Amino acid sequence: MGELEGRTFLVTGANTGIGAEIVRALAGGGAKVFLAGRSEARTRPVIDQIASQTGTAALRFLPLDLGELSSVRKCAQAFLATGEPLHALVNNAGLAGQRGLTESGFELAFGTNYVGPFLLTSLLLDRLRASAPSRIVNVASEAHYSAKGIDYTAVRQPTKSITGMPEYAVSKLGNVLHAQELARRLEGTGVTTYALHPGVIASDIWRRVPWPARWLMKLRMKSPAEGAAAPVYCATAPELAGESGQYYDERRRARPAAAATPELAAELWERTSEWVS
Repeated sequence: MGELEGRTFLVTGANTGIGAEIVRALAGGGAKVFLAGRSEARTRPVIDQIASQTGTAALRFLPLDLGELSSVRKCAQAFLATGEPLHALVNNAGLAGQRGLTESGFELAFGTNYVGPFLLTSLLLDRLRASAPSRIVNVASEAHYSAKGIDYTAVRQPTKSITGMPEYAVSKLGNVLHAQELARRLEGTGVTTYALHPGVIASDIWRRVPWPARWLMKLRMKSPAEGAAAPVYCATAPELAGESGQYYDERRRARPAAAATPELAAELWERTSEWVS
């Protein structure tokens, strides 16, 4: 990591799994970190533990439910009201293997993993620009390779598949496209963007997968601490300061899916902007 003293980060899904480990690494490097999540009761013990381990008091909670756009707006407003700079936004929170519709009317995975982070990022862009050099990091997944595109009707309907995994793949394609289009729109501002696959991680993202399938899946997965390495790398590595819009497989730059075209990225941006306006 580069020098983190005096730098401020916002990490979503920060109370468990990869998110908590990202916070641990950043706080250990001297950063101030805002932990965004749905439950303060579940996040407070994580804050206390990391503060004890790292000796920092620079950890704060922000309420955030990515499936509810009003909650996303309140979270952004709460952060902006602090007056803090924002040197990196890490869009880490997500879910997989679940079915349904978000409160804001999107397929559950797509709304939580892509639409919510899109809106949060948009609302914080002015602060990121003012804090440049700054970064936006989207935790995507290699699952995006299996998505052939975006069905704009399906993403506004409840999950159709039994497993929810095809929809998860589409949501993660959205994360990759989002980073690409952001890079194009933010060129020259000092704000750089990254999308990444953290590895297959034994985290709470799989919490709704039925037991014992969940237990069997996790046997060969990496730990959350290992999964945090790539997001922390993209958020802090000095050697990535000149790169933007790229996709990383763990900490190696990789070619994204064939479906991740500039044309689709631009179209998805326009449609999403209309949805959240």
